[in-house]
Amino acid sequence: MFESLTDKLSAAFSKITSRGVLTEKDIDEAMREIRIALLEADVSLPVVKTFIAQVKEQALGEKVVKSIQPGQMVVKIVHDELVKLLGSEQGSELNFQTTPPAVILMVGLQGSGKTTTSAKIANRIKKYKKVMLASLDIYRPAAQQQLAQLAEQTGVECLPIVNGEKPEAITKRALSEAKKGGFEVLILDTAGRLQIDETLMNEVVAVKKLSNPIETLLVADALIGQEACNVAKEFNEKVGITGIVLTRLDGSGRAGAALSMKMVAGVPIKFMGTGEKIEEFEKFHPERIAGRILGQGDVVSLVEKAIEKVDHAEAEKMARKMMKGKFDLEDMLAQLKQIQKLGSMGSLVGMIPGLSKFKSQIEASGIGDSLVKKQEAIILSMTCQERKHPEIIKASRKKRIAAGAGVEVQEVNKLLKAYEQMSTLMKRMGNGGLSSLMGSHMPLMKTGNPFGGMLGGMGNKFPF
Repeated sequence: MFESLTDKLSAAFSKITSRGVLTEKDIDEAMREIRIALLEADVSLPVVKTFIAQVKEQALGEKVVKSIQPGQMVVKIVHDELVKLLGSEQGSELNFQTTPPAVILMVGLQGSGKTTTSAKIANRIKKYKKVMLASLDIYRPAAQQQLAQLAEQTGVECLPIVNGEKPEAITKRALSEAKKGGFEVLILDTAGRLQIDETLMNEVVAVKKLSNPIETLLVADALIGQEACNVAKEFNEKVGITGIVLTRLDGSGRAGAALSMKMVAGVPIKFMGTGEKIEEFEKFHPERIAGRILGQGDVVSLVEKAIEKVDHAEAEKMARKMMKGKFDLEDMLAQLKQIQKLGSMGSLVGMIPGLSKFKSQIEASGIGDSLVKKQEAIILSMTCQERKHPEIIKASRKKRIAAGAGVEVQEVNKLLKAYEQMSTLMKRMGNGGLSSLMGSHMPLMKTGNPFGGMLGGMGNKFPF
């Protein structure tokens, strides 16, 4: 969702990073463009004014003016101020320092994703805490059933539904059952409204008084712009919140909420939802998010995701085969499945320094999730013998495979060409080690395609 803001900030920085000397006029021009970019991203005006004033004060300092690369110093100042704006990681962890069960109260407007986020948090902490979920939303149709289904999917307990029971009665029963069952954490999913009203606030306040939560988390849709800041301010003033969870950060909207809410509410952003799936949920790291906004990537998060999602036994098996110079279409299929576990191609590219600015081009041209799924479908349309021995795939087999995968024959040819490139790399690595591998990789790099054979056939569409 930071794509538009990233592009505008990158354009502003490109004008100053290429200059050996910066004048006050240059800095003023850059600040003006940054101000416009932030306002267009729906960052609240008071936040923008404070941010620009702090950046400009430092940018005009002697340290920048006398720097060898003053433009890069300004970029660093903007990065550091963005980190401050987004908040430190101190206090971003969930607090469980209380007599069990530790209650986590989920609040927010209807449609912000409270129910799904409740399940996501339960899924995150179930590894080291015994968790129970309880729905207090008796107004939205099937809201309680939705939480029960999500609890079943994530493998955690959910308080049984009693028809006609009011939120306060549900809270009392949930506390009692959690204590009896030895649950360490109780997550209460409260009801929301389409807008803030007195009835909503009174109900949340009553539930909070009964449950005495250690954490009160506001779930906010990051795509509703400055209204998210108003919501955060209202909930904090009337209920009192300890943290924020931003949802729909995978959307293409403006990033203003993420940049404004911490300062407006005065509490840390603790988590962010990056998709609809239960596992698409991450801890909010201000420094990493600042890096993404400035197009600097987020390698640490990418590595963490790989460690968590990649099948290590499968990776070791693949490594052994590579060292022997062996690679078939079954191995290529396994690689495609591993890639899909890491998330969308666009999100992965956005985490790689220097490539984030090409994210939209990559997605628009078909190098992305659709290509990976298409290649997977083609391989799955093959017989086991064809996967093990691709050399037997001739014209008639290609037609059958294309029909089975719902693609044209030329797509099958592209896949086989990509496989040949990857197979050549594997064989050279097995025969000649790293030096041979580097030598064989040069032709691929000259085509302008760092993804190599996996995304073969794209030529030099991109300058990276």
